[in-house]
Amino acid sequence: MSDWTDAIVGERMTVDNQFTDRVAASRFSSQEWGLIMTATEFEIENADDSENARIVADTSSLPAIMPELENVRSQVAAMGGAPGGAGGSGGSGGGLVDSIKGALGLGGSGGNDGPSDEELDAAERLVQEYADELQAHLEEVGKWEQVRVAYQE
Repeated sequence: MSDWTDAIVGERMTVDNQFTDRVAASRFSSQEWGLIMTATEFEIENADDSENARIVADTSSLPAIMPELENVRSQVAAMGGAPGGAGGSGGSGGGLVDSIKGALGLGGSGGNDGPSDEELDAAERLVQEYADELQAHLEEVGKWEQVRVAYQE
């Protein structure tokens, strides 16, 4: 079924470019988003039903890579960049000192071993928003039906 995704590489690039503002407004940096997308597969749910078919994100591999987000944040912090989470996503700030403490295993609040369930939920929601955006784009350019049929083959 990867043939259908290979056939829409150009459309994915267009949606990636359109989606950068949404990623920038999220709690994830572009590096983190790239890691999240690497662990995500896309499927078409109800592919045999043209009225109800939709692209869905298979995020079953995300929990395995979520701890790696902390490594990405630590690397960015060590290079003097701003931590991931573009300001005010709630919680206790997550500034440079917190990133360094987390990288050294000195974080507070109950021995958190990495990204929280809340962070996983946020990643899953953002990936599904991307899937919805991809489908809308495919519909807009008249390729959705072709992609839906190719998925079934």
